Amino acid sequence: NKPFYLLLWYGKGMMSTSPPPLAAICQLTATPNKEANFSICKKLVEEAKEKGASMAFLPEGFDYIGSSREETLSLSESLAGDTIAGYIKVARQLDVWLSLGGFHEQGPEWEREKRIYNSHIIINNKGDIVSVYRKSHLFDVKLPEKGISLMESDFTLPGPSLVSPVQTPIGKVGLGICYDLRFSELSLALQRSGAEILTYPSAFTVATGAAHWEVLLRARAIETQCFVLAAAQVGQHHEKRASYGHSLAVDPWGEVLADCGGESPAVVLVEVDLDKVRRTRKNMPVQQHRRETAFYHSLE
Repeated sequence: NKPFYLLLWYGKGMMSTSPPPLAAICQLTATPNKEANFSICKKLVEEAKEKGASMAFLPEGFDYIGSSREETLSLSESLAGDTIAGYIKVARQLDVWLSLGGFHEQGPEWEREKRIYNSHIIINNKGDIVSVYRKSHLFDVKLPEKGISLMESDFTLPGPSLVSPVQTPIGKVGLGICYDLRFSELSLALQRSGAEILTYPSAFTVATGAAHWEVLLRARAIETQCFVLAAAQVGQHHEKRASYGHSLAVDPWGEVLADCGGESPAVVLVEVDLDKVRRTRKNMPVQQHRRETAFYHSLE
C-alpha cells in the first residue's frame, strides 16, 4: 500500500504545481483591406502560439473596419466565406483556440435586406465553430461635443439571444462584444450560467475609451468575480475613424493584469488561474447574497 500512497501524493503535488493556461489578447489596427488584416492577425496568433497560448482573442472588426456604410456591407461575408475558412485553417494548423470578436456576418435575409450581424465566433483547435454570439446591444450614439456619431443599427441587426458560456482550455468563456460591456445584466446572466471568464472584443472610440473603458471592464470583473479579457482595436483605421486600444486583462478581484497600450498592434499573454475565481467567490460570496429577482423590481 505504501508505494501506492506515495504515488497518489506525488500526483497531487504535480497537479497543484502545473502552471495555469495562457490566454493571448491581440490588439491591431484593422483597415478596409481584408487580406492585410488577415495577414496581421495570423502573425499575432502565431506569436501567441509560440509563447505558449492555448487560446487567442482578436478584437471586434478583426476582419475589417469599413469607411462607409456601403463599404462595410459590401465587404461582409457569411460564416461559410473565405475569411472564416482562413481562420479555421489557422486554428487547426496551430492547434489553438480562437475568439474572433466581431465578424461582419451577412444576415439571414441578406439578399433582400442587406443587413449584417456583428458576430463573435469561437473556433476550437480542431477547426470547428463551437459557438456564435451575435451582438445584442447596438452602438447608436451621438456625442457632438466629442465628435462622435455612430449608428450601428443603420446596417446591423441586433442578435436574438445570449449564448451559453463555452468550455475552452482556459475555462468557461462568456461572450459579449464592445457596447455590451455597458450592460451589467448581460455579464451577470453569463456568470449565473457558469462563466469564469468574460470577453468583450471591442473597437472603442478614443473619447469613450479614455473615459470609460478600463473602469467598465474592472466593474464587470468585480461584480461577476470573473476574469475579463478584452481585445481591442487601436489607432487610425481610415480618415473617418480611430480606436482607443488598451486591450486589457482583468482578474476576478478587479486588478489589471495586462494592458497593450494605446499606440500600436501588440499581443500580451496572461495566466488564467481559475483558483483565483474560486477563492474570490468563496471569500466574498456575492452571488449567494444576491436577493431574488423580484426584490430588485419592487420599486416598479
